[in-house]
Amino acid sequence: MQSIRETATLTSKGQLTLPKAIRKALGVTTGSRLTFEFQGEHLIVRRLEEHKHRDPAITHFLTLIAKNLHAGKRIGDLPEGLQKSMDTMLGISVDLDEEISGEVDL
Repeated sequence: MQSIRETATLTSKGQLTLPKAIRKALGVTTGSRLTFEFQGEHLIVRRLEEHKHRDPAITHFLTLIAKNLHAGKRIGDLPEGLQKSMDTMLGISVDLDEEISGEVDL
């Protein structure tokens, strides 16, 4: 692992400029997002890896659903055979009538 020691000065607004060597080592540029983790007396800074889902099959499926919703078409349940095979592959039992608890991101 590469070791770099640099110094930065905190402004009155709580801002600092990452030294060039640190930016280069992290592979960050303007607009990059960073995460900060404080452990005892140590601050760990990491580049935030933003993974965008790019599976063409899922993208096509979601596009199809969006078109159906926009057209006012009703979307029904999955065919029973497909639902059973998905349950088997996942190895879990899902109760589709169970209430959803907690926060849900759509």
